[in-house]
Amino acid sequence: MSENSTAMSGNSAAMSESLAARAAALDAADPLADRRKLFTLDDTVYLDGNSLGALPAHVPARVQEVLTREWGELRIRSWDESGWWTAPERIGDRIAPLVGAAAGQIVVGDSTSVNVFKAVVAASRLASRERDEILVDATTFPTDGYITESAARMTGHRLVPVTPAEVPGALGPRTAAVLLNHVDYRTGRLHDLPGLTAAVHAAGGIAIWDLCHSAGALPVGLDEYGVDLAVGCTYKYLNGGPGSPAYIYVAERHQAAFDSPLPGWTSHADPFGMTPGYAPAEGAVRGRVGTPDILSMLALEASLDVWDGVSVEAVRAKSLALTDFFLECVARYLPEGRVVPVTPVAHGERGSQVALRCEDAEPVMSELIARGVVGDLRRPDVLRFGFTPLYVGFADVERAARVLGEVTARR
Repeated sequence: MSENSTAMSGNSAAMSESLAARAAALDAADPLADRRKLFTLDDTVYLDGNSLGALPAHVPARVQEVLTREWGELRIRSWDESGWWTAPERIGDRIAPLVGAAAGQIVVGDSTSVNVFKAVVAASRLASRERDEILVDATTFPTDGYITESAARMTGHRLVPVTPAEVPGALGPRTAAVLLNHVDYRTGRLHDLPGLTAAVHAAGGIAIWDLCHSAGALPVGLDEYGVDLAVGCTYKYLNGGPGSPAYIYVAERHQAAFDSPLPGWTSHADPFGMTPGYAPAEGAVRGRVGTPDILSMLALEASLDVWDGVSVEAVRAKSLALTDFFLECVARYLPEGRVVPVTPVAHGERGSQVALRCEDAEPVMSELIARGVVGDLRRPDVLRFGFTPLYVGFADVERAARVLGEVTARR
């Protein structure tokens, strides 16, 4: 080995020791560190909680109880005796503090896609007749775009795809509703919910927000900032499990006029009256449609126990510290230009993920996963790493960046 190679190897080892020591110190001082033991985890560095959250360790026992006692023994009686019937609103009230909403405004059920449809059509019905345009985030997760385009066709509205930055200039007297993502699913960019909501309102429109990549990762402030309608999933940062039910937020001021395009029997004012005519229930219950999916819903309810005693502000502080440290480690471990961060550096513009553009992203991610660092890929060239503060630590961050450096150095 040459003297230069020996020196480089020594510098690399010293750098690893330095970053590893810092990670250990940060983990020792982390007020949320004890939350990790509440989850079922192994030696893998799991940085894909922005796709599917880890399993809270106590959930299997709760699901087993639902299966054996509530369904197996009580059977139909559980709709009353086990509280199945009221679960959508009860669980909605548990999610509410995590997104800055008062009780009585969130109902859980259906998928995000179905709730997007409800929200967009209901918003178009809330708007005055002369407003015939629906603005949609052009960078949105595809299903939001698909659903909104279909809703626009059905309601006779014109669809206007715009980036969030273009929204203020696209608003006008014809704007009925605007659907935006709080955090961009590809890049992790955090959009200006307060400012854009205010701009939509100033133009006379209805503001709808998709919270899939922000709920449980950062403060949202639905009530504080006057959001009209919002939707979100529960299987990412809320750890509700694969396919766990989504939710819809209907601000209290809109509930009396909220006209759902899916007036199912469970949102009827008298659901067991079985009358032919539809009369909507009062409050957020109007967001319900059909029979609640009880098994996944009660698994979600149990999962939310991990939030007891945790503030979203503390989660946000750790999220920013984790993503800052990851970006620093990447800069130290990888040659300049090997990857390019596409997630904003500014805290006010960053969600709880870091996206890196990498020329050979797909084989790189495959090798990372094989070596125990799980992130995900957004084709064609984006490596995406999600940081769930309740169970991701700083040692995880250092290891992920170090392995990424080793993998890319060999390619």
